[in-house]
Amino acid sequence: GGELPLRAAVKSPFAEGGFRGIFPLLAGALLLLAAHGVAHAQDATAQGAPAAKPKYNVLFIVSDDLRPELGAYGNPIVQTPNLDRLAARGMRFDRAYAQYPLCNPSRTSFLTGRYPTTTGVMDNLVWYGKAHPDFVTLPRYFRDHGYVTLETGKIFHHDLDDTDAWTEGGEPRHITSGQRKLGGDPRARAAHSDRYVVLDGDGESNEDYVHATQAIEYLKRYRDRPFFLALGLSRPHSPPAAPKKFYDLYDPAKIPLPPDFAPTPAPPPGFPELSVRRRNADLFIGREATPREAREMIRAYYAATSFVDEQVGRVLDELDRLGLRDHTIVVFFGDHGYHLGEKGKWSKAYSLFEVGLRVPLLVAVPGVKGEVTTHPVELLDLYPTLAELCGLPRPAGLEGHSLVPLLRDPDAGWDHPAFSVTLFQGKLGRSVRTDRWHYAEWDEGRAGAMLFDETADPHEMRNLADDAADSAVVRRMKGLLKQLPPWIRADER
Repeated sequence: GGELPLRAAVKSPFAEGGFRGIFPLLAGALLLLAAHGVAHAQDATAQGAPAAKPKYNVLFIVSDDLRPELGAYGNPIVQTPNLDRLAARGMRFDRAYAQYPLCNPSRTSFLTGRYPTTTGVMDNLVWYGKAHPDFVTLPRYFRDHGYVTLETGKIFHHDLDDTDAWTEGGEPRHITSGQRKLGGDPRARAAHSDRYVVLDGDGESNEDYVHATQAIEYLKRYRDRPFFLALGLSRPHSPPAAPKKFYDLYDPAKIPLPPDFAPTPAPPPGFPELSVRRRNADLFIGREATPREAREMIRAYYAATSFVDEQVGRVLDELDRLGLRDHTIVVFFGDHGYHLGEKGKWSKAYSLFEVGLRVPLLVAVPGVKGEVTTHPVELLDLYPTLAELCGLPRPAGLEGHSLVPLLRDPDAGWDHPAFSVTLFQGKLGRSVRTDRWHYAEWDEGRAGAMLFDETADPHEMRNLADDAADSAVVRRMKGLLKQLPPWIRADER
């Protein structure tokens, strides 16, 4: 049957018009009462006893290498019914950006609430805790405030984990130096990741299916305690993998190639040399991508996305079956963007283009109706947002902004641009995204710059950085980059 809005039974803090009219007086109280046991809290107050502090649970789901290629984001081909229904009852952030186009730096950023220039983590090898043992990560903060914290799948970058953050789960960190060592023959790893995989059956033996099953077990076991449950799904990271039934959803002949498709990666004329690495890191490594092969690989990426969608659906169904939806914030997002042939590139590493940085971000708070905001936001905003929603004090040292104002009103004033960085050939690239403009530069512009009018040029095919007509925009965007904390190299600390 149809869903009954939460405000019909319990006055939600996000009920229509609630925050806009009486937020200064009632927002804090309503945030607490909406989570657990309003009736119990009222009875306790009536008897003169202090009411127990109710809390939201948090279900925190991360997908690896996922572009905003979902039905809810307007892709007419990709089939993601479970994520689409999550978007329909929550907030869809149309312009959400990772702070680094690579797994470990991005995850370190949103899990510590700090920019990569602050953490100093610029690759997949370094553990943040070596240089910053004082940083309190997002799951550890929730554990310190009485939550059961549960991890299954890839949340931190494999063994570069915060092992003290989790009540259950987490990967042992055996490397005391904080420096990962990649094992095995790199040529063998490249060959393995360069192709797509068809899984047997429903994919039951695949890690994503296994981790979703573990998340379901956690929900059953801890349903009666406040929990922060983090589920990390590895797909559609290379090699794209999915059961045959998901490949069958897509006809390669009907999959369009991007307008700036090229057989090999290279910066287009008029673009900085550092804007596109000339060798792919994930797919089509050291070889050309023909149009036919490219469509087959995009098909595999879409199939893997649908496989991710099914795992999310399994967990959301269990959340509903256990009656936990009205007490649980659900967050789903990708850890960074990904190129699928744009400018010949088939990876994310070093990309400061929109497709390398933009991610899907869905946030469902009990009582929130489906909304969309187009303001640019950052993944490191999630840390202060979840702390505020759960009634916890704002942690010290965070560099992001709470998204609660946008959750109250998607059209609220928002003057925070989105920043991203990358380190390529020893030069720091910095990106800033506003509602209309996207600007990126390397080595403070000495190694090149890019400016795009995203309204007129959403595929970023014309670089305006050297156009005299847009020089004022360039100056303004360079001024915004001054808000980004400076990068302090490890040997300068």
